[in-house]
Amino acid sequence: MLYDENLRAERPSFATHLECAYTGERHKADEVHNLSRAGKPLLVRYDLPGVAKALSREELARRPSDLWRYRELLPVRRAADIVSLGEAVTPIVPLRRMSARLAGGEILVKDEGRLPTGSFKARGLVMAVSMAKALGIKHMAMPTNGNAGAALAAYASRAGIKTTIFCPQDTPEVNVSEIALQGATVYRVNGLIDDCGKIVAEGKAKVGWFDVSTLKEPYRIEGKKTMGLELAEQLGWQLPDVILYPTGGGTGLIGMWKAFAELEAIGFIGPKRPRMVAVQAAGCAPMVRAFEAGSEHAPRFENAHTIASGIRVPQAIGDFLILRAVRESGGFAIAVEDSAISAGLEEVAREEGLLLCPEGAATYAAYKQSLADGRIGRHEQAVLFNCATGLKYPLPPVQRTLDRNKPIDFAAL
Repeated sequence: MLYDENLRAERPSFATHLECAYTGERHKADEVHNLSRAGKPLLVRYDLPGVAKALSREELARRPSDLWRYRELLPVRRAADIVSLGEAVTPIVPLRRMSARLAGGEILVKDEGRLPTGSFKARGLVMAVSMAKALGIKHMAMPTNGNAGAALAAYASRAGIKTTIFCPQDTPEVNVSEIALQGATVYRVNGLIDDCGKIVAEGKAKVGWFDVSTLKEPYRIEGKKTMGLELAEQLGWQLPDVILYPTGGGTGLIGMWKAFAELEAIGFIGPKRPRMVAVQAAGCAPMVRAFEAGSEHAPRFENAHTIASGIRVPQAIGDFLILRAVRESGGFAIAVEDSAISAGLEEVAREEGLLLCPEGAATYAAYKQSLADGRIGRHEQAVLFNCATGLKYPLPPVQRTLDRNKPIDFAAL
């Protein structure tokens, strides 16, 4: 097949309706939606017996290796509505040296930094923007800690859709600059991401833009679930023992859990599931508090702070979905200190040559902590999600210099 076959071929989408994740109430597909009538996230549902008849693992293997190979399990119906920047299947990188040194099982990193705009936010936003194009949406708005805004700006510009984006005042300059350069109108706000979200909601009510905040529309989760589809296929349709996922809004964790259920329903995998581990920073750990308290919802985490800005989400609208996935899988929620995140980032970079983002380094820190306390067994295969390229974050300065006009002591270099 040609490289762009998945983007050009007309393939059926088996999406049947949308379903309130909290009440189960049905909503019509192919209409513009934000939250359900109950004010909760909407999930796309499919005719899974139909998918099973239309798609085989062998047919899938013949397709080009990109996100759009899974068209039957995605909501975009027409190839003409696909908005793509080249969403390649991301590699799995084993950390063999770290595994041996820690005397643990196999450690695999799914490196999402290889996607367009350098982060896994591309998965969710490529689907949201493609569906916005299909549904005739002209103006989209969102709050962001950086990477989601960059992805929205890029895909929306490619689709000819206007975007307005709000980010916390301390969002890294590289993120703000790329958002603006890629065509969005971006504002820094003196608050956190949920404060930015309130501005988006107010603007939706007053000027009618479409709110594409995390889980406040149905399709970002469908893009993020492709992480689970890819992972299963890359591991030969076997799932790992444990998945450690950096959790802010939690779309990817929820999406992967949904993907595994759909894959089992179409006969691609069996009933085995990985334990899902929600990784948060100690300075912003609402899911950890709720998990440990046995609660279904997570109250706002006040005075949130962490160097891992992507998981600095004080309150998530999909909290109950995150906690359900963690509990149903037999997993857990864990918080790691910023010092452990920094140490983990440096450790993996120096010993394995893999530059993680702070959020990805948090999963490595959580793995070490969980291996030490026994929550992860030393025989277990673990997958860590590195959600963005480390090149988008501040790196430590290097001070060494060399004067070429003076004698050089090469033995000391």
